[in-house]
Amino acid sequence: MPIINGLDRHQLTFSSLEATIATDNDDRFIDAFIDKLDLQQLGVRSLTSSDKKKEGRSSFSDSLFLKLYLYAYLNGIRSSRKLERE
Repeated sequence: MPIINGLDRHQLTFSSLEATIATDNDDRFIDAFIDKLDLQQLGVRSLTSSDKKKEGRSSFSDSLFLKLYLYAYLNGIRSSRKLERE
């Protein structure tokens, strides 16, 4: 019966998502732009804590959804499945 050998531990390298995105990428612009916006002043109304469900996982922030929306718009992605693959 053949023996399954593990991977060599010295070949693994760790990297961050920040290191893989170029400094002049549009994604960095979207991130910085949305972070500077005051979403409440623009009329983005999130659910208050009393309106949210008490059970289950907490919701994502409104700024994160706006970042995803702008990313998809600028890259011509209309399908949520295509956006997920990106």
